[in-house]
Amino acid sequence: MINDIAQERERQTESLLNKFNLWRKDHISERQFILLLSLVVGVFTAFAAILLKYLISLIHGTIYGNLIPNSENYSLLIYPVVGILVSGLFIRYIVRDDIGHGVTKILYALSKKNGRIKPHNMYSSVIASAITIGMGGSVGAESPIVLTGSAIGSNIGRMFKMEHRTLMLLVGCGSAGAIAGIFKAPIAGLVFVLEVLMFDLSMGSLLPLLVSSVTAATISYVFTGTDSMFHFVSDHGFDLSRIPYALLLGVTCGLVSLYFSQTMHWFETWFKKFSNPWVKFVIGAVVLSVLIFHLPSLFGEGYDTIGILLNVNEADGKVMEGSLFYGGNLLLYLAFVLVFKVFASTATNAGGGCGGIFAPSLFMGCLTGFIFGTLMNNLVPGADISVQNFALFGMAGLMSGVMFAPLTGVFLIAELTGGYSMFLPLMMVSIMSYLTIRLFQPHSIYSMRLAQKGELMTHHKDQSVLLLMSMDNLIEKEFLKVRPDMDLGQLVNIIARSKRNLFPVVDDNDCLVGVVNLESIRNIMFRQELYHRFMVQKLMELPPARLSVKDPMDAVMKKFDETGAWNLPVEDEEGRYVGFVSKSKIFNSYRSVLLELSEE
Repeated sequence: MINDIAQERERQTESLLNKFNLWRKDHISERQFILLLSLVVGVFTAFAAILLKYLISLIHGTIYGNLIPNSENYSLLIYPVVGILVSGLFIRYIVRDDIGHGVTKILYALSKKNGRIKPHNMYSSVIASAITIGMGGSVGAESPIVLTGSAIGSNIGRMFKMEHRTLMLLVGCGSAGAIAGIFKAPIAGLVFVLEVLMFDLSMGSLLPLLVSSVTAATISYVFTGTDSMFHFVSDHGFDLSRIPYALLLGVTCGLVSLYFSQTMHWFETWFKKFSNPWVKFVIGAVVLSVLIFHLPSLFGEGYDTIGILLNVNEADGKVMEGSLFYGGNLLLYLAFVLVFKVFASTATNAGGGCGGIFAPSLFMGCLTGFIFGTLMNNLVPGADISVQNFALFGMAGLMSGVMFAPLTGVFLIAELTGGYSMFLPLMMVSIMSYLTIRLFQPHSIYSMRLAQKGELMTHHKDQSVLLLMSMDNLIEKEFLKVRPDMDLGQLVNIIARSKRNLFPVVDDNDCLVGVVNLESIRNIMFRQELYHRFMVQKLMELPPARLSVKDPMDAVMKKFDETGAWNLPVEDEEGRYVGFVSKSKIFNSYRSVLLELSEE
């Protein structure tokens, strides 16, 4: 009965949407409707960001309010473990889908799914990440909210039957709105989409992205105030004589970014060796709780520590509160935190939690800049570096290096702190960090996993077209199959019914064993005296190469180029024959996708 009522309501909703879509096509232009949808996406993503920040603050405040400063807090051994346990159970038994690596999932949706993201992503990441981070998980809320915003954009677009190019644009609008809403940084939201999600900038896409960013940031200002996320008032302007130090800090940030990316990738790969989720949970819980117990600054996102370090006068005492290192050397403590942050973040996610690397990047960048500035002041006579300023520069440098997004790093830090007077050194550090890490690895931590599988869309137009082409749409299945034990007479009867000149030869398991080409047997196919003398097994040829249904399109094109073939057979994952792919169909599909990609 309940199911019948739900189905009836779904049918009524679908009918109303269909009527509205017919009406708006006659009364609202496509461009105007896209701008309206981008506004709606900005509104919803802003409220999602506000809700996530509120939930984290509520849980975190409740937990942290029970901790005793300047003492050994054994509760830190328990709270983060409970957080990743509850979050893991929610993901495994309620969501029943992998919701980690939010930005990577968006890149995959853009590359391989035409911008389609599952509906549950509109809420699942908010709930799971709020539990994880609020209870002390050492990750950030930004990647989950970016996935949430993208899912909102994708599903609103699908609800109104938008074509896939518009759907992908609305995914970008959701991402831009999410960054703008959670950070109150509209420019950073726009630049993030262009740099990290690798959107091609055009006038047709720029305005909707701006609308979503500004809308989300405005709503965030209205509900959470106009103050910057971090209080930063610089007592020292940037002197041009500090340029060499800024460049050296950029190189240092690039190397720390490399350490962060490679160590996280290695540690995640190590965790994947364990198929049992409970084993992963136990290992992650032990690593996380032990690290947080000894280094309380690893508890949660780390924004409290950033706020303290940006106010140098408070740093010495407050940063180490609750730590076994309390009263010890601050730089040594921060160095330990810097080294082990990546392990705490990876253990949080691999153990069952949900969170991103935005906050860890900002956190480690702040520590890197603070340590670098302090060391330069101690080691170089007359350096007179503003440690506060360099902590700020380090945040931009790490974000630039980890995400391969120098402009996002610059604008985000400027908007987060109100440090607009520091644009020049921020750009120097960001660019040097980016150039440094590019010497060692070609892809950011977000795109590394997809690039290894050949599933990454980039600004390279040819590569993007190939990624958007679907193997399923290229496979031709109307070829008539023959058996190797058939004779020439039986083969001629099949040829008479076929419209193609290729005949796949398959065995009893439907596995391809060869191909008969009509041109190769044309000289004997009309000689009836040979019909029972020649068997298909003698007449068939081996194909020059075989394709798999899982092959990426660049690998398909490479095989065509290497063999010079015009048609190649396709097999499924079990090795069974599926059909043929022709070079001419690839060319036609390529031209069609290229035309769509190039249009405004």
